[in-house]
Amino acid sequence: MSDVQSKPDYILELDQVSKYFGKVIALKDVSLRLRRGEVHCLLGDNGAGKSTLIKTLAGVWTPNEGHYLVDGTPVHFKSPRDALDLGIATVYQDLALVPLLSVARNFFMGREPQRKLFGMINVMDLETCASTAREKLGEMGINVRDAHQAIGTMSGGERQCLAIARAIHFGARVLILDEPTAALGVKQSFNVLKLIHHARAKGISVIFITHNVHHAYPIGDTFTLLNRGKSMGSFLKQDISKNEVLDMMAGGAEMQQLIGELEDTTA
Repeated sequence: MSDVQSKPDYILELDQVSKYFGKVIALKDVSLRLRRGEVHCLLGDNGAGKSTLIKTLAGVWTPNEGHYLVDGTPVHFKSPRDALDLGIATVYQDLALVPLLSVARNFFMGREPQRKLFGMINVMDLETCASTAREKLGEMGINVRDAHQAIGTMSGGERQCLAIARAIHFGARVLILDEPTAALGVKQSFNVLKLIHHARAKGISVIFITHNVHHAYPIGDTFTLLNRGKSMGSFLKQDISKNEVLDMMAGGAEMQQLIGELEDTTA
C-alpha cells in the first residue's frame, strides 16, 4: 500500500501500524488487508501481538503510527462504539455474556426492543426477544427450545454461536473473532468453523484470530502471521501449505539452526 490508497475490494486495512506502551513495542509496522466476504486468519503464538492488534481493530486503542482504513477511508476510532457504528464487531474470548441471564436477554443486551404496557409504560418485549433469538440461532444450527433459559445452561460452543449470531443480527459487516475455538472440544470447534463459513457465505468478512493452524487452514482464504509484534507476511491460501504455516509459527528456521549448532558441538 502506498500514499494510504486502497483498492475498492478491501473493506478493512492496516498500513504499517505500530503500537507502543511506553518503551514496550507491542506492534511494529504491521499491515493487513481484508477483502469483502473473505476469512482472514491472524496466526501467532502467545505474546505475538494478536491481542494488541485485535483491540486496535476494535477501536479500543489508537495506533501510534500507520493508518487504519475502512472502505478505503482513513479512520480514527475514539472508542469501540465508533467501530461498531461502521459494522466492525469483535467477539472476545469472554463473549460478554451474563450466565444468569436468559438466552433472549443476552442476545439483545443493551439493545432491547420495547413495547407499551397499559399504553403508557415502556417495557422490554421479552417475547420478541425470545422469538428472534430462537430464529437467529436456528439459522446457525443451534436449536433452543426455551429462549428464556439461562445462558449458563448452554455449552461453550453454543455460547460462541450466540455471540456471533448476535453480532450478525445487529449488522456486522466485519467479524473479529478472538480465539473462538481455544476452549472448545473437537465437535464444538467444528460447529464454530461451520458458523464462520456461514458468515462468509452471507458476504460478511471475518478476521479469525487463533494459534491453531489445524482450525485456521481449512476455513481461511488468507493468512497473516505475527511474531513478537511484527508481521511475518500475509499469504493467499494457494501460495502457502499448512505445513509451511506450521513451520513458520514453530520457528522452523531457528530450530534447524539450533540443531546444526548442537550437531557441531557433539561432532
